[in-house]
Amino acid sequence: MTARSDQRRGRFVTLEGGEGVGKSTNLAFVEARLRAAGVEVVTTREPGGTPLAEEIRDLLLALRDEPMAPLTELLLVFAARAQHLDQVIRPALARGAWVLCDRFTDATYAYQGGGRGLDLQTITVLESLVQDELQPDLTLYLDLSLEAAEARMADRERDRFEREARPFFERVRERYLARAAGAPRFRIIDAGDPLPVVQGRIAEALDGFLAGEGAP
Repeated sequence: MTARSDQRRGRFVTLEGGEGVGKSTNLAFVEARLRAAGVEVVTTREPGGTPLAEEIRDLLLALRDEPMAPLTELLLVFAARAQHLDQVIRPALARGAWVLCDRFTDATYAYQGGGRGLDLQTITVLESLVQDELQPDLTLYLDLSLEAAEARMADRERDRFEREARPFFERVRERYLARAAGAPRFRIIDAGDPLPVVQGRIAEALDGFLAGEGAP
């Protein structure tokens, strides 16, 4: 792989998927592969990515006696995203760096739209307000059956989202797959196979994207 040589705006790559799909392991793989191509990479995550946004992440994930209203959850997600975009994502893209983000707004449609059942138009309005027209250039969606995901998470200490019941995650996966089917930027990666096979698929998707950027 060879990085593109021009000085255009950096590219925005996101890694998406439900719980237990191996995002952390594969995020490191994607970062290393992009760096090997000579790309300057800023790796970050959502919710989070800045000190203030990380505090909001803690609010979203913490277990508490008071239930969090779905709309409260949605607004907190977009509040963290607004800060993240202002402080990290937009400045990095503007200087030509590539941003690699562990989840972005597709996760909001999946978790708050699919999982919580919030109106998708409400999410779209907030998306437009916070992001304007900014969208990822490439989204790698790691897909895994719920049975396999549950097996991988069997011994994990679970946060507020991870403790949701199976129907919640069924709706999350359905919404992810629906979005992936409707957007050319998505590459669906079957995450159920052994890691070398999964990473081979990721590498193929990245190589194709880099080639399309003028870096054969």
